[in-house]
Amino acid sequence: MSNTDDPDRSDRQGSGGRHGRRGRHGRRGPRRGRRGEQLMVPEAEFSSYYGKPVIKAPSWAARDIAGYFFLGGLAGAGSVLAAGAHVAGRGRMATALKVSSLTAVSLSAAALVHDLGRPGRFVNMLRVIKPTSPMSVGSWLLSAYGPAAGVAVTGRLPRAGTAATCTAAALGPAIAAYTGVLAADTAVPAWHGVHRELPYLFTASATAAAAGMALVTAPTRENGPARRAAVLAAGADAYLMRAAEQRLGIVAETWRDGRAGRLLRASRALVACGAATGALLGHHRSAATLSGLALLGGSACTRFGVFAAGVASAEDPKYTVVPQRERAHQDA
Repeated sequence: MSNTDDPDRSDRQGSGGRHGRRGRHGRRGPRRGRRGEQLMVPEAEFSSYYGKPVIKAPSWAARDIAGYFFLGGLAGAGSVLAAGAHVAGRGRMATALKVSSLTAVSLSAAALVHDLGRPGRFVNMLRVIKPTSPMSVGSWLLSAYGPAAGVAVTGRLPRAGTAATCTAAALGPAIAAYTGVLAADTAVPAWHGVHRELPYLFTASATAAAAGMALVTAPTRENGPARRAAVLAAGADAYLMRAAEQRLGIVAETWRDGRAGRLLRASRALVACGAATGALLGHHRSAATLSGLALLGGSACTRFGVFAAGVASAEDPKYTVVPQRERAHQDA
């Protein structure tokens, strides 16, 4: 029997024939191009069983955990500004920020405990310390920072108050940043993909919130450092937001679309407007108040927007599979 009498064999002859190789279902595949060999079948599409997500979406409640992120950042950055105001003799600004930080960390702890379900679970996290666990480290940070923020408010023991103010200020940057480390330590693509930028973004956002609180509560004659801090925070926030989206690649869609996109666009607008208004008109009481409220609102939108982006990225398997495939191609 000749080769032409066996259709199956003729299909196995390779791509040198006139019509090219036939596929499993008898359809003709693409011809070989002059510049290189083409794929005979399309690249496999990603999928998941029954359309389910590849990873489990965060089960945290947005109001509790995104609020916990925001309030913790406000407390930590506020303690740093309060210490600066204390040293510079801006007493009313220092007192306002100390009270704000104590209130914020108290509400932050309440939000965390509410999400955990019962207070005993938080206490159980203090039974051991695990340096490789952001949750364990964060629990100990809150346990040390909370009492310091409380003692810092007292005016009856000046030396103890000053020591507590310095302690809270020393722990403040870690309180402001560690929630970014906590989120990035998960498998959620929109968070883990920016594990380098997210802690700094949360710190910049926290600084904007603390500056906003100072503009709202402190006398205008004392709010000069807060106005300058707001400008620096707004610049850092805008830069880090762009850097995060560039690093995320396709996953950045979750930062631009849907509820997360609306919140993050509002965040950028509020922080920029708040910083500009404070810098130019912050010596007027009404303008300082509006500026501070815009900065606080923008900071809150950042936390809730990043949280929403994380949930969206976990629910769509594309944002898990495509980046993994791209990394595999780069390593090959």
